[in-house]
Amino acid sequence: MIRLFLVDDHAVLRAGLRILLQQEDSLEVVGEAENGEQLLAQLPTTPCDVVLLDLHMPGLDGLATTQRLRAEYPDVRVLVLSMVDNEQSIGQVLAAGASGYVLKNAGHDEIVVAVRTVFAGRRFLCSELGLAMLNKVLIGSPEPVVKTTGGLSAREQEVLHLVAEGLTTAQIADKLFTSPRTVETHRQNIMEKTGAKNTAALIKLASTQGWLT
Repeated sequence: MIRLFLVDDHAVLRAGLRILLQQEDSLEVVGEAENGEQLLAQLPTTPCDVVLLDLHMPGLDGLATTQRLRAEYPDVRVLVLSMVDNEQSIGQVLAAGASGYVLKNAGHDEIVVAVRTVFAGRRFLCSELGLAMLNKVLIGSPEPVVKTTGGLSAREQEVLHLVAEGLTTAQIADKLFTSPRTVETHRQNIMEKTGAKNTAALIKLASTQGWLT
């Protein structure tokens, strides 16, 4: 039996994951937490084999939590389950000791395979990310994105343009046929990559650099 611990700041998502994962005879959800601090407080009395971990959470986030787990609980496997799809964030958390990375839009079967793979001591990267990276290798990148867009992905560039147009998070989500939470994740990634402190500074920087043309 693989003992799982779910860590995500959205209770509804945790509840959904618990229902899906406990349908598998070989999996047992032994605990839940909404951030890294709560996880670490429970682990001494709630041992587990795999931590299913969100990346962006209030308090101790996924990256910092992974670093703490590798130092304090080296036998516990970390499987990141996140909407964040930029290579820098993925590389950071894998380098910090995570055994796998799965996007939240992955299917139930793929998440189960990911859990079993990292439990067995192997690495796992979800198919969508793997195919995207393979595609980049195959087609090449004649002009690095960082030269003109601050390292933003194509989706982040779309969000940036819509933010500059004055759209709210909900309006952007409707326009891009995605969830407000995903838009917020993209906005946070944009702020981190550009170093902008707020939306006004971001728009000023984007305009100065010619990213909005």
